[in-house]
Amino acid sequence: MTRIIDSLAEISDRYDALFCDLWGCLHNGVTAFPEAVAALQAFRAKGGAVVLLTNAPRPRASVARQIARMAVPEKCWDVIATSGDSARAAMFDGAVGNKVWFVGEPRDQSFFEPMQMVDDPADIEQVELRNAEGIVCAGPFDPMADPAVLRPELLFAKTKGLKLLCANPDIVVDRGYEREWCAGAIAALYTEMGGESLYFGKPHPPIYDLARRRLAGLGRDVDDSRILCVGDGILTDVKGAVGEDLDSVLITGGLAAAETRTGRDPEAGALAEYLVDQGFEPTYALGFLR
Repeated sequence: MTRIIDSLAEISDRYDALFCDLWGCLHNGVTAFPEAVAALQAFRAKGGAVVLLTNAPRPRASVARQIARMAVPEKCWDVIATSGDSARAAMFDGAVGNKVWFVGEPRDQSFFEPMQMVDDPADIEQVELRNAEGIVCAGPFDPMADPAVLRPELLFAKTKGLKLLCANPDIVVDRGYEREWCAGAIAALYTEMGGESLYFGKPHPPIYDLARRRLAGLGRDVDDSRILCVGDGILTDVKGAVGEDLDSVLITGGLAAAETRTGRDPEAGALAEYLVDQGFEPTYALGFLR
């Protein structure tokens, strides 16, 4: 049964490492949450390691620059593992061919930066859909537009038998007070239409493998029983943790704020109904990371 806690400090002695989500936990897409920053700093001060585990469809260096602009200090984290890096490794291994049609915003072009972790990488060329061997999706061209606007292109891609590499399995994200569509919504639509989508971020195993490698790269040999996943996505953060047999904290004040009736904390009854409806149960629930 999920236990509602008042703060990370209440349980932090049980863990040596955090796999912590970014959007909805540490920032809202515009600015950092001071209480969340303080909680991570306190965890690190006690000897814990913080891996920022994010479905951002970009390299970790790009994410580091982005969160710095949001006033997230480097002293609250140790290393970053991104869905983008996990997906980029697959792309450079040739998962969707050499000629790819790219779906995303111009700022997502960093997805195609070279990767040192891939030996003998494929020579990737961005082409028009009609010439493509596969699709790379970092997100919609317009995050405010219904993903269904891409249905004609996706239907054409399906008839060609193209695989879609999804760089961010998230369906939606809240930027400030506005909700935006993510790459996962396009991948879900493509799958619904009969196409094949490949996923590498939460809740799928490749990003957790990457996070463990990044943790090991810090010289930290941490048993899975001492790793805690923190996130606001029941179908990404919590589902992924359950699949990896890791403990988790659902931050209810993010994507599920309305459903869990979260003020400072979630209402116990609303939380219970929400978890039954979603079919996944985190180890803990916390209104906001603090």
